[in-house]
Amino acid sequence: MALEQLTDEQIRTLTREEKDRWWLERVYRGAMAQLTIRSAIMGFLLGGVLSATNLYIGAKTGWSLGVGITSVILAFAFFRVVQRIGLAREFTILENNCVQSVATSAGYMTSPLISSLVAYMLVTGVLLPWWQMMAWNIAVSILGVLFAFPMKRRFINDEQHPFPEGKACGVVLDALHTADAAVGVIKARVLLFTALGAAFIKFLQAHAIQEWIQHRLLKLESELLLIPEKLGDLIAWGFVKLGLKAPALGGVDIRQLTINPTLELALIGAGGLMGIRAGVSLLIGGLLNYAVLAPIMINQGIILPAAGSLADGDAVFGFRPITTWALWPGVACMVLASFTALFAKPQAFVKAFSALTGKKQAGTDVLRGIELPLWVSFLGVPIMGVVAAFMAKEFFGVDPWLCLLGLPLAFVLALVAASSTALTGTTPVGATSKVTQLFYGVVAPGNTTTNLATASLTAEVVSNASNLLMDIKPGYMLGAKPRQQAIAHVIGILAGSLASVPLFFLLFTQGVDRTSAETVRDTIPALQTTEFPMPSATVWKAVAEALTQGLGGLHPTVVYAVVVGSLVGLALELGRIVTKGRFPLSPIALGLAFVINFESIFAMSLGAIIFWFLGVGRSSKKGPEMPKTLWVDNHEPICAGVIAGAALMGIADAVVQTFVL
Repeated sequence: MALEQLTDEQIRTLTREEKDRWWLERVYRGAMAQLTIRSAIMGFLLGGVLSATNLYIGAKTGWSLGVGITSVILAFAFFRVVQRIGLAREFTILENNCVQSVATSAGYMTSPLISSLVAYMLVTGVLLPWWQMMAWNIAVSILGVLFAFPMKRRFINDEQHPFPEGKACGVVLDALHTADAAVGVIKARVLLFTALGAAFIKFLQAHAIQEWIQHRLLKLESELLLIPEKLGDLIAWGFVKLGLKAPALGGVDIRQLTINPTLELALIGAGGLMGIRAGVSLLIGGLLNYAVLAPIMINQGIILPAAGSLADGDAVFGFRPITTWALWPGVACMVLASFTALFAKPQAFVKAFSALTGKKQAGTDVLRGIELPLWVSFLGVPIMGVVAAFMAKEFFGVDPWLCLLGLPLAFVLALVAASSTALTGTTPVGATSKVTQLFYGVVAPGNTTTNLATASLTAEVVSNASNLLMDIKPGYMLGAKPRQQAIAHVIGILAGSLASVPLFFLLFTQGVDRTSAETVRDTIPALQTTEFPMPSATVWKAVAEALTQGLGGLHPTVVYAVVVGSLVGLALELGRIVTKGRFPLSPIALGLAFVINFESIFAMSLGAIIFWFLGVGRSSKKGPEMPKTLWVDNHEPICAGVIAGAALMGIADAVVQTFVL
C-alpha cells in the first residue's frame, strides 16, 4: 500500500501531540509481529556476516558499507523461499524491519577496530585483549543508543526529517511486502526497474568488476573501458588532449580541491530524498569551501600539502589536508544551529524531567505506552557513562573524571551528527571525533592515549545515536514499535562485536609476537600491512599526535573561522525558526559541506535539484489541480531503487576489489 505521510504544511503547523495522534491512528500496526525470535536470529546472523565483510573491506580501504537495504532484501528472499516450501508462515514487514535494525547496527560495530583502537595500539605498543575490545565497543555503543532517544521525538515525530537512507529502506520494505495491492504493484515495479537500471550503470562504472571481466576473464589487452564516474578526470583528460593545462583555481588543480564532480548514483538518489533546501545548502557550502576558501588558504600557506607529497617536488592537496582547516568552521556552524533548534523546542526534555520528578505537564502523551520511556535515557546515560569511564581507566589508563567531563560534549556532538544524518543521510563521525580530540588536547595536553580513548568513545556514541535514528525512520514510516527497534539495535551491537572482534585477531594480529611485552611493542606495527593498510587508523594517530598540543596546534585563522561559522549557523537557524521552516537554507547542510568532499556534495545536490525540477517538492505549492506525474507519484520508490541498485553493485565492486583482484 502507499505509505501515508504528513504534508509539508501539516509538519509546519500541527503540534507534536497532533502528529503523534495522527501516526497512532493512521500508521501504527500494534498487532503485527515485529521483534520475533526468527527476526532476531536472522538479523543476528546477517549482521554478523555483514559486519565481518565491513571489517575486511574497511581495513583495506577505510570505507564502511551500508547494509540496511542489503539485509532487507536477503531476509525477504530467504523467508519467501522457506514460506513457499511450507516451512514458515508469512514473514511480516515489521519483522523484516527488525532484521535491518539488527543488521545495520552490527555492520557499524567494525569502525573502532579499523580506526581509534588500532591507533591506540600503534601509539602505545600494547595489544588490547579481545574481551576488552568487545566490552568497550558494546558499552560505548549502548551509550549511543541511550543518547538517541531524547532526540527521536524531535527529529522523527515532530520535524519529520527525511533520513534519506532510512526512508529509502522503508520504501523498499513497503514495495517488497505489499506488492499484491494495485498501488504496491506499480511502486514495486518502479523500484525494481530503477534499481536494475542503476545497478547496470554502476556495473559499467565499476572499476574492479570491469577489470576482472575485461582483463582477467576476456584477456583483453586494451585500455580498460568503462563509463567514467568522475567528470573532473574526464574534463582534465580533455584539456590535456587539447594541449592545455588541467583546470585550476588559484593555481591548484580542481581535482586536488576535490572539485571532481561524480555521478555516484547512490548519492544522487539520496539527494533526491533529502530535498531541495538541503541540496542547495550543501552546494553553496561546498562551493564556498572548496572553490573560494581552500584556494585562498592554500596560497596563504595555511592549508599545507599532504605529508610526503613534496618528496617528488610536487605539492599534493586533497580532502584530508583541506579538512584539517575547514572542519572547524563547519562543525561550529552545525553546533550552533543544532543548539538553537534544541532550545527552540525544549518540550521533550522538559517532559522527561517532569516524568522523573513526578510533575504533570499540560497535554497528553499519546505514545506513552509505545515509545521507549525517556527516563530510561536520563537514568541510563549516567550509569553507562560511569561504566565507560571506569572501563577507560582500566583499559586505557584514562582518569574517570576526564572521561565523564567529555559526556556533555559527546551529547552535543551526537546532536550535531544526528541533525546532519536527518537531513542528508551523512554522519560526520570523523569531524565530531576531531572536536573531541581538540577538547582533550586542551584539557589533557600531551596525552595521546587519553586523546584516542576519549575520541573513540565519542565516535561510537555519535555513530550509534545517528544510526539508531536512521534505523527507526523506516519503522516510523511502517508503524513499528520504537521500543522493539531499540532492543533490535542492541542485539545488533552484540552480533557485530561477537563477529568482528575474533575476526580482527584472526586477520590482523598474526604478525604480532605476544611472547613478551617488549616483543609486542616491537611488532605491533604489523597490525598495518600492505594487504591491510587501515588508512583510518593512520589518520586517527596523526590527528591525536597533532592535537595533543591543544589550540597551539591550530593556525590562528581557525579561531576567526569558528566565530564566523558559529554566527552563520545561529543566523540561519533563527531564520528557519522565524519562518516556520520556510527559510531556503539549512545551516546543518551548509556546515556539513565543510567536512565532506565536493564529489559527494555535487552528487547529492544534483539529485535534489533534478527531482525538484521534475516537480517533487513543488506539487503542494501548485494546488490540488496540478497533474500528477510518474516522478511526483513515485518519487520515493525511484530514489530508493537508485540507492538500492547502485549500493548493491557498489558493494559487489568492493568485494571483487578485496577478494578477487
